[in-house]
Amino acid sequence: MAPRRPVLNIADDASGGGLDGRSREIFRLIVESYLDTGEPLGSRNLARMLPNALSAATVRNVMSDLEYLGLIYSPHTSAGRMPTEGGLRFFVDAFMELGGLGEDDRKNIDRQVLDAGRNATMDSMLTEASQLLSGLTHGAGLVVAGKAEIALKHVEFVMLEPGKALAILVAEGGEVENRIVDLPAGVTPSQLTEAANFLNHNVRGRTLAEAREEMTLRLEEMRQEIDSLSADLVRRGLAVWGEGQDNATRLIVRGRSNLLGNLQDERDLSIMRHLFDDLERKENLVQLLDLADEGSGVRIFIGSENRLFSLSGSSLVVAPYRDGANRVVGALGVIGPTRLNYRQVVPVVDYTAQVISKMLSRG
Repeated sequence: MAPRRPVLNIADDASGGGLDGRSREIFRLIVESYLDTGEPLGSRNLARMLPNALSAATVRNVMSDLEYLGLIYSPHTSAGRMPTEGGLRFFVDAFMELGGLGEDDRKNIDRQVLDAGRNATMDSMLTEASQLLSGLTHGAGLVVAGKAEIALKHVEFVMLEPGKALAILVAEGGEVENRIVDLPAGVTPSQLTEAANFLNHNVRGRTLAEAREEMTLRLEEMRQEIDSLSADLVRRGLAVWGEGQDNATRLIVRGRSNLLGNLQDERDLSIMRHLFDDLERKENLVQLLDLADEGSGVRIFIGSENRLFSLSGSSLVVAPYRDGANRVVGALGVIGPTRLNYRQVVPVVDYTAQVISKMLSRG
């Protein structure tokens, strides 16, 4: 796949606030030091880092102005300065230059994700993508899948007992789902076979929603082609699968241990507990898909901007992936502390979403 420059869809616009060149340089160094170390930067150390010699007193005056603007703060008395969430947003919007992904990283993503997609199920490919995101970014990689309905390849009904059958659905991607179906009174094994043959002939390659719509439109024709009990069985089978699929939003998270590696105190641990609790709340997953669907590219949410994980104050870098019809069918990204290496994470998330979309477009 030919590389392209990541498309960054900024969650919120930040104003530059009219900073002069010296203020911008000091602010940039404070943020970059924080992203590297997680620690505040003091005026003496900052003065040594500047290309043009400035006194520590002058640096402190500039830092005071930046603090007044809400871009930096002091975590405690006599400490250096760290960026606020607003400061990080301003840095991402106004300072951060996104480069391309390195050739080795692209090849690594291609190999691992594409091989998983060719040799295993869709779930395996998404799990591999989540693990890969975690490994490359040192955050927690997450993938949400749930908007796409699977396309049917084969359907089979197996009689279990009077009034019960096992409905087996095989998707074109190799996934298999088994559901118990309540049978209409009087259904025979031969009618089970007749219903399965009818479905395999008429709905192969269609999604469940398309199959249900097709069967509704062809209700009268169905009654002529197969008997009423078999027609009822066809509708029941599609209904059972449809109920399970419409709400089957799935979350795959890998690399949670990465978020625990740099905890400094009990407060940090409490924040991570909030994050893990948030990740377990399934109702948030649809919102995550909606966030990705709101823009065409990678989106960055910093701290409280991210309404899904606001309690933990975590940052989220997320991008949608699409099917062959260019519909958003899922989202993938990286979640971690606010001092994520955004410059590195954004291209990784963007390219991985491209690879997944490419695989899905092949069908």
